[in-house]
Amino acid sequence: MMDDKSAERDVLDLNQAAMPVPEVSAATANEAIGGAVERHPKALDLGGTPVPGSALSAEEIEQMTADIVAAIKTVYDPEIPADIYELGLIYTIDVDDDRNIEVVMTLTAPGCPVAGEMPIWVENAVASVAGVGRVHVELTFDPPWEMSRMSDEARLALNMF
Repeated sequence: MMDDKSAERDVLDLNQAAMPVPEVSAATANEAIGGAVERHPKALDLGGTPVPGSALSAEEIEQMTADIVAAIKTVYDPEIPADIYELGLIYTIDVDDDRNIEVVMTLTAPGCPVAGEMPIWVENAVASVAGVGRVHVELTFDPPWEMSRMSDEARLALNMF
């Protein structure tokens, strides 16, 4: 279950288009917001662009997210020749300051034969990423999955053009 510590979480909402993280130095960031960015109390001094309210730098969030997505892309529905990320079954990936991960996902149908197993597959895949803390996968059917969530890669694999 997700908690209400939204100020301490970095959420990747896969329902919105991804935007690239601009290359900005800490000095430029401080100047842009009109003052010094205070370091989060849990922040490690690894350099990188500070993210207000987060212990993780923008670069660390970007790298961890890319690694998590790559891990999730190794999980396939046994009945469909496309990975679950490209199928649009992953709704959100939430990374907290302790690098604990919350994944909200769905299935193509509530009666999916691997409904009890697939969240475990996702949990194991995400847990294999270096630097990840605890992993929790939440299964939801709200909103229900629809074919429009599939990427062009998945449509091509399934001959759905």
